[in-house]
Amino acid sequence: MNGRDCEELLDWAAGPLALRPRGFRRVKGQVAKRVGKRLAALGLPDARAYRAYLGQHAEEWAVLDALCRVTISRFFRDAALWQHLVVHALPRLAREGAPVRAWSAGCASGEEAYSLALAGRLARVRVQVVGTEASEALLERAQEGVYPAGALRELPGALAHEAFEPAAPGEVRLRETFRKDVTFRQQDVRRAWPEGPFQLVPCRNVAFTYFAPGLQVRVLTHLTSRLVPGGLLVLGKGESLPAEAPPDFTRELEAPPVYRRER
Repeated sequence: MNGRDCEELLDWAAGPLALRPRGFRRVKGQVAKRVGKRLAALGLPDARAYRAYLGQHAEEWAVLDALCRVTISRFFRDAALWQHLVVHALPRLAREGAPVRAWSAGCASGEEAYSLALAGRLARVRVQVVGTEASEALLERAQEGVYPAGALRELPGALAHEAFEPAAPGEVRLRETFRKDVTFRQQDVRRAWPEGPFQLVPCRNVAFTYFAPGLQVRVLTHLTSRLVPGGLLVLGKGESLPAEAPPDFTRELEAPPVYRRER
């Protein structure tokens, strides 16, 4: 499937799937490749035939929805964010030695969730993390804790050496002792949420990139309901809160954006 056909398919499917087609402009090629493979598996010649197939097979909408989830993650992705968390935010959020509770919403294969725990090591603050993700396959990878060695390129070298051990050629495995404060749940941020409260909630490059504006507002409501006053909501680079966001958020870091809930 070429990019133009993919763009037209996303425009057509945006309503039923509550998607924001503009959010796919940088990953359109990846979505096109995925959908093209799906067409080949179904024996369909083109996007028009796939649209007809969707009209006849309601269960296929869930497949298309999954194909549209593009996950790109690394440990300590966006250095400015992790410096802010380690130096300023985590020490402030820790109260009287109690652990900081964090929810990594849309955690993909676990790099961000584990990064939060590792950042706590650097800040000398215990961070307990719940990572939620809709994809069962991605969660299985997160549970295994095995990653390409290149996924560590932004992690401080000493911490990478301490926390990871060699696995298969070109891969590393996170040591068990660094996983004990991280748990994973299969939950779609649009429909299910872990019990709060949390002091820190990263929701990056998912809801506020790919979801339609109305759905963004609904997701934000659930994120906010689990975030304590004074807690931090972290978005991805290039993302921002929807215009209908409640006024009780103050922007604490510009890029990537970090918002503090005031009340």
